[in-house]
Amino acid sequence: MANDRNVLGGDLEPCGTDPVTGFYRDGCCNSGPDDLGNHTVCAVVSREFLEHQVEAGNDLVTPRPEYGFPGLEPGDRWCVCAARWQEAFEAGVAPPVVLAATHARALEIIELDDLRRHAVDVPADPSSLA
Repeated sequence: MANDRNVLGGDLEPCGTDPVTGFYRDGCCNSGPDDLGNHTVCAVVSREFLEHQVEAGNDLVTPRPEYGFPGLEPGDRWCVCAARWQEAFEAGVAPPVVLAATHARALEIIELDDLRRHAVDVPADPSSLA
């Protein structure tokens, strides 16, 4: 996974360690063939997004200690499934994203322009946001 790239073409940066996120629970939105859910979008979860996910049957709020999952609160960074982010985007409740920590595989489902409009990070070369 050392060659994982972000949606801007750069090295994939860490997403979050409090709580520890990522399909592989390494703090990054790395992806591989066993990540069938495409957990590649580094989102800064919002209350609206979390509520939407609960309504959609994807409860990210309730702690699940048996899986080492603490439950999320608004402001947490979490590697969300690209399809779930896209659903939230279409519903008008997409959370902000950290582009430098969002895996390029997210682009299989989400348009880069949609991610850019929700970006909360400023890359080393801000012209890539234009």
